[in-house]
Amino acid sequence: MAKATTVYATGKRKSAVAKVWVKSGKGGINVNGIDLNTWLGGHEAIKLKVVQPLLLTKQESLVEVKANIVGGGYSAQAEALRHGIAKALAAIDADFRAILKPKGLLTRDSRVVERKKFGRHKARRSPQFSKR
Repeated sequence: MAKATTVYATGKRKSAVAKVWVKSGKGGINVNGIDLNTWLGGHEAIKLKVVQPLLLTKQESLVEVKANIVGGGYSAQAEALRHGIAKALAAIDADFRAILKPKGLLTRDSRVVERKKFGRHKARRSPQFSKR
């Protein structure tokens, strides 16, 4: 880990916003006052998504992550957390940016739910056509 003591970054995905603080320490991720394993329960694939930036930069046992997340579901919150961790790591060290950028971890996923239109069942689903 480099010179900075605590680095702040904001991660976003759909309607979830994660405020992330990364500091040097002995490892561990704390989300809304709860440990990551408790927060995500048995969702192992989503846990791997969250720690992906730490694993790529080999910082999983060298930094502590504290995050406050609001909005969205648990999957969007996890991806917002991943985005925030990646941005904080890139702010810590420029070498990390070169590792994280090609994997697409620094890019905000801008896909959001399309709004429902009137006269439709959903955003694009039309009422069933009846010939008679």
